[in-house]
Order: sequence, then structure tokens, then C-alpha cells
Amino acid sequence: MIQFIYYILFIISLAYGLYFFVTGFFGFKNINKKLLKKHKPKHKFAVLIASRNEEGVIEHLVKSLLQQDYPKDLYDVYVIPNNCTDDTEKVAKKAGAEIVKCTVPTKSKGDVLKFTLEKFSKRKDIDAYVVFDADNVVHPEFLSRMNDALCEGYKVAQGFRDSKNPGDNWISGSYSIFYWIQNFFFSKARMQMGGSASINGTGFMFKKEIVDEYGFNTYTLTEDVEFTAQCALRGIKVMFVEDAITYDEQPTEFKVSWKQRKRWSLGNIQCFRRYSKDLFRTYSKTGFLPCWDMLLSFMAPYIQVLATILTFVLILFKIFNIELYDVFSYMYAYGLLFFLLTYIGNVIINLFVVKYNQKNVKEIMSGILLFSLFMLTWVPINFICLFKKDMSWEPIKHKRGMGIDEVNK
Repeated sequence: MIQFIYYILFIISLAYGLYFFVTGFFGFKNINKKLLKKHKPKHKFAVLIASRNEEGVIEHLVKSLLQQDYPKDLYDVYVIPNNCTDDTEKVAKKAGAEIVKCTVPTKSKGDVLKFTLEKFSKRKDIDAYVVFDADNVVHPEFLSRMNDALCEGYKVAQGFRDSKNPGDNWISGSYSIFYWIQNFFFSKARMQMGGSASINGTGFMFKKEIVDEYGFNTYTLTEDVEFTAQCALRGIKVMFVEDAITYDEQPTEFKVSWKQRKRWSLGNIQCFRRYSKDLFRTYSKTGFLPCWDMLLSFMAPYIQVLATILTFVLILFKIFNIELYDVFSYMYAYGLLFFLLTYIGNVIINLFVVKYNQKNVKEIMSGILLFSLFMLTWVPINFICLFKKDMSWEPIKHKRGMGIDEVNK
């Protein structure tokens, strides 16, 4: 009986992993083909930046936005300071941003966006919103490429999330690789198989008409993937705009990384509990692939915990000579060789995404070699989050002030 339960759980976790492994290969389909045609500037953007104690970095983001290769009369930059105890507002205003006073209590970025979008709801001059985090700097062609997405008929789009500091240490390098893998093997792959990318925190765009019709109502710690799920349920695809690049500051301290990833995992669990039934029901009725993808994405913490438990169970089976007949147990019989080959495979993938994005391999070598460790540290985080009650949103401190010219060197 215990073997039967093991087999069922093993098949679930294996099928889950194989799905993302196989679909990831669609990233190689027309690998160098641009996903969007270029169009003349047409659409008016409101750029929104929710900021909490970001005086050290906000200036560089605002300046990079004001240097966009896009008509100045077709976009405005708004900084929304909230819960600040520093000079974020003063620095942002001096850099050239317009300030939106946040007049309601806010606990998260989602609350700030909801307030601002409601404030702008009656404006007729805005076609779409673009959202950034205060620690970002933005490629000069970002808004031009988002204009292309709108002209092609997409209502929501996610840009390419790159890093300001991939070579700082193994943690920032691992974060960078994590996003590069997500960009290529999920977002780019999904676009080339007729699916939808996922919004991942910053550098995303959505048409004003979506908010005017549905509102912006997020309830979890991860408003980005929650909004992606809401789009999927409404039949809206998220376009991946590979040439719209945002450079993001990555954590360099393990304590900060732990706190951030714990928020992500708990947010995924919250989203699974809130949206899983609707996503499954909608996919069953319509076959809309983004619903299926979001459902599986929200399952990630559960699957990682399940796979870890199955590994320990397998070890116990081996100790007590309980015979099994599955692929993993046969591979496990080769012991260190199996784990070594798995690690080497991961390193090869890491090297690929580093080279594909034209980054310096030597500079990011610690991240390339220790990315597997980075992912393993997610296991205890997910165990904790499965049994943890809701946690409050906590900001991540940013200190790496870099201009767009420094990042592009």
C-alpha cells in the first residue's frame, strides 16, 4: 500500500517537472526571431513607481525614464511615495518625476497601485500604465517596445527582467540566472507555443481599459502573479517583450534573499488557495493554456516539498530493502553519479542563459556553480510557508545606485 501511494505521488511530481522541461524547449523555436514588429509612437503611457524609502536609487530610475527614445508628450513619470521616512519624494521630484500623494493607508505595493489607478480612472489621456520598482533602471527603448505590443493588439505585456549587479556574489548571480531562465524557458517559450508570459514584479504594462473595466484588486503578497492569474481568467494573454529591458537590483545578502523568497512562496500559496479552483474550471471549459500554466505555477511550493519528501522516503526504502520499480529509484541506485549528472545538467543550462544574454561568464561564475544550492535553500522556505499564517509585506532595502550608462557597459 505504501509503495502504491509513493508511485502515485512520484508520477504527479514527475509529470509536473516534465511539463515545464518539455514546454521550455519552445524557447529554442525561432530562437533569434523578434516577437514584435516595430511601430510608430502612438500610445500615451503613465509610468507608475511605488516607492518606500528609496532615496538612494530613485533618481537613477527617473533619469533613465526621462531619457527614453519615445516622444516626451506621450508619457509621464509618476512616483508615489508611501510610508516614507526619508527624502524619496524630494529626490524624485528633483530628478524630474511628478509626485502623487498617497492619502490612504497602504501595506503593500498592490495597495499603492490600487490607490493610484483609482485616482487616474477618470483621465482620458492615458492609454496604458507601466509599472516599475524604484531600484530599477530602464533601457532607452523600453516604452517604444511596449508601444509595439499595444499596436499589435496586446493588452498586457511583461518586459525582459535583467540585473544591475549579477557579478556581486553568488546570491545576486543566482537571482540573475533565475530571471534569465524564466525569461527564456517560460516567457519566451510560452509566446512561441501560443501561450502567455507571466508578470514578474516590475517592468510590465497594461492597458487602462482593463483597470477601468475590472478594477485593480489584489489580495496576496505577490500582486504580480496574482494579476497574471486574473488576466488568464479573463482570457487575456500577457505578451513577453524581450527588447523592453528593465535592470533590477538583486539581493546580495542571504538574510534578505530568505525574506524575499519567503514572501514569494507564501504569495504563491495564497494565490493557489484563492484561484486554483477557478483556474482549473476555466481551463476545463475553455482550454485556455495560461489558466493551466498559472495553476501549475502556484503549485510550485507544494511540488518542491513533495519531491523532497519523496527523496527521503526513497532513502528509507533503500535502507529497509523495500523494492521499487520506477525511473527515479533506478537512477538513484547510481548514487553520487546521478546527482553529479543532475548538477552538471543544471550548470549547462546556467551557462546557456548567461551566454544567450551576452553576459560575462567569468563575472557570474559563482552564481553558475552555486545556483543549485540557491534553489535547494528554497526547500525549507516552502516547508515553513506551508504552515505559516499570512505574513506582512516588508520592503527590501536598495542601495545600488547606478545609471543606465553604467549598467550597459
